[in-house]
Amino acid sequence: MFNFARIYQLIAEDTRLQPWLNVLPQQLTDWQEQPHGDIARWFRALKKIPDTAPDVIDIKDSVTLHNHEPLPHGEQQKLENLLKTFHPWRKGPYSVHNIHIDTEWRSDWKWDRLVPHISDLTNRTVLDVGCGNGYHMWRMLGTGARQVWGIDPSELFLVQFEAIRKLMGNDERVNLLPLGIEQLPELEAFDTVFSMGVLYHRRSPIDHLIQLKNQLASGGELILETLVIEGDENAVLVPFDRYAQMRNVYFFPSALALKVWLEKVGFIDVKIVDENVTSLDEQRTTEWMTHNSLPDYIDAENPALTVEGHPAPRRAILIAKKP
Repeated sequence: MFNFARIYQLIAEDTRLQPWLNVLPQQLTDWQEQPHGDIARWFRALKKIPDTAPDVIDIKDSVTLHNHEPLPHGEQQKLENLLKTFHPWRKGPYSVHNIHIDTEWRSDWKWDRLVPHISDLTNRTVLDVGCGNGYHMWRMLGTGARQVWGIDPSELFLVQFEAIRKLMGNDERVNLLPLGIEQLPELEAFDTVFSMGVLYHRRSPIDHLIQLKNQLASGGELILETLVIEGDENAVLVPFDRYAQMRNVYFFPSALALKVWLEKVGFIDVKIVDENVTSLDEQRTTEWMTHNSLPDYIDAENPALTVEGHPAPRRAILIAKKP
């Protein structure tokens, strides 16, 4: 399984993060001891992924890596087959030795929408909550972050992240831990915290906002991205059952209501910086994610609605500061 020793060493070297070591080793030991379905098969494939640093890495304008001399066709095909072992790939895209990992989500479009509005990440310690397979973490590093930590309980996302990290030459400035935010102590250690695509999965959204605030250092910045509805400060949708065929969804506030929620828990300088209706080109089925996707969940006769009759996906980005 995974060896987290290097993680502990990195945390020990950061004074603000050191209190994390009071709970983290036991949490990860418990995680290692749990059964994890396909992870043994994924781990066998992961061990075959090369970890030699490539000649060219671009994480500023994309997540791309390759050598000046392309891999021989046989080696490239072998690598592609290994990476497809980790299907489905949901967040990306990645370009790996001329292999285009065409993920379900065009996560680069979300990044392009938010990056003009956030503070300079240069030399910042960043936390990405619900980070998926880490695509945005690489973009955060490419924007100048000193250290990026991601948390997401999905074993598959961890394996996908580790595959890319190996191909990057085992860069230690970016790390993903298989945890949920409720498992983190109140660290108050991060300069920037991202929570993207998480809030509507939380049974208690106010508690989630408080948890995010408790991870930020004084003066730190929160970037919050989530599904919203149109409406005033009192507008909130609570789907009775599914939303776009998702079961684990709870609260969809308007962007204005979410701004009030953030202010209510103590954030300041709260700004709505973007609202965007998710297009069928931004989330769709691909060769690397062959299951149903957003086009299957939108009413064929009225694309303004989901198949359940709810408003079609609309997403907002809010920026806030901790005093």
